[in-house]
Amino acid sequence: MAKKKAALGRGLGALIENTGEVSHNKPASSIIEIDISKIEVNPWQPRSTFDEERMSELAQSIKTLGIVQPLTLRKTGGEQYQIIAGERRYRAAKLAGLKKVPAYVREAADDTMLEMALVENIQREDLDAIEVAISYQRLIDECNLTQESLSEKVGKKRSTIANYLRLLRLPAEIQLGLRERKITMGHARAIINVEDPDKQIAIFEEILKHDLSVRKVEELVRKIDDDSKKRNESDTPQQNKQEYNQLKDQLSGFFKTKVQFTRNDKGKGKIVIPFKSDEELEKIISVLDDSAKS
Repeated sequence: MAKKKAALGRGLGALIENTGEVSHNKPASSIIEIDISKIEVNPWQPRSTFDEERMSELAQSIKTLGIVQPLTLRKTGGEQYQIIAGERRYRAAKLAGLKKVPAYVREAADDTMLEMALVENIQREDLDAIEVAISYQRLIDECNLTQESLSEKVGKKRSTIANYLRLLRLPAEIQLGLRERKITMGHARAIINVEDPDKQIAIFEEILKHDLSVRKVEELVRKIDDDSKKRNESDTPQQNKQEYNQLKDQLSGFFKTKVQFTRNDKGKGKIVIPFKSDEELEKIISVLDDSAKS
């Protein structure tokens, strides 16, 4: 765990190591003033929207106090620079009418810019859960990272990353609700345990209509799950029930937790492996990893 926290503490410096151009041990450049007209935005910026009200507030702060945290730029040739980190500050500085901004100038190859922008974006506190999830997915898909290497890079538990990625399986309507902060990630994590997208949307609409708490949604999901189990059990022949119970016991022993197994007479069902903590989840993942290697 200490190793992961250390990775997060290193910030952008951790992302530039081993790129072939910049050493992790190489100190950052001194802060210099850069003409704002010579700066261009990062074409790989993962953030698609910037809150206008917050941008205006930041611009007013910059007018009063200046830019407290310098931008991080890379030189792209001649006297032109490209933003590695700090696009909100850059945009707010333009709104505030600044002609120059303080910045660090670092070296970075094109093939590391997306990765750096994504991880810098993830470490911000004002992102919605879907923005974080999309950034994680892009790091996996476009930067060829595994969940394990991504965990090390951003200093987050693998289970945390997996929980965010699961949000991308929700219907678009619910994802939009998350982005607009109509529901919390706790609501979404409860909803995703329901397999039927129509039922997921129905629960989402109930949350909006009755302002349901996360606990109420979890209770609703459990009730739906229990009803589904009862229907499945009534549709399953007695002989098959015995076989499935044996399989459930075997899986429970294998994963060291009480596995839930359901199947109807059409062959449709699910296996649920419950866990009570992140530590238990890590153990389950470890068992799966060991099985895949053997």
